Amino acid sequence: MTIKVGDRIPSTTLIKATPEGPEPVSSDEYFGGRKIALFSVPGAFTPTCSVRHLPGFVENAGALKAKGVDEVACTAVNDAFVLNAWSDSADAGGKVTMLADGNGELARALGLDMDASKHGMGQRGKRFSMLVDDGVVKTLNIEEPGDFRVSNAETMLEQA
Repeated sequence: MTIKVGDRIPSTTLIKATPEGPEPVSSDEYFGGRKIALFSVPGAFTPTCSVRHLPGFVENAGALKAKGVDEVACTAVNDAFVLNAWSDSADAGGKVTMLADGNGELARALGLDMDASKHGMGQRGKRFSMLVDDGVVKTLNIEEPGDFRVSNAETMLEQA
């Protein structure tokens, strides 16, 4: 079942790269008591994700925070090391927090997983964005396969 507006973010563990190494992040703790702009990409370093999706959130992180968003976060079914390298290459540090969903647990729990095997990518998460306030989904923007119309930073900025 796909998550919808008004639902709570499911309890899962994500991984964040830190200078001390990979750090587990409880979704309950991360999303609790804060307003988070979360977006998901099918994969780090993939064309639309690298050229349009992540850069839009990097550029608009300050504007989102000015509208009351505590943190902007990106998730993908990639490991924390890949997401950290992608963050470095996109100059996203301090603007977008990378939360690795390496095993796809969050994507599956949200009902937003997809099979990208025909592209040699295996199981991944769909492209989406959502505004989460104290663990509850306030807005949800899910892209159709191959689209990039509603999960962008500009839409999120209008919704914040």
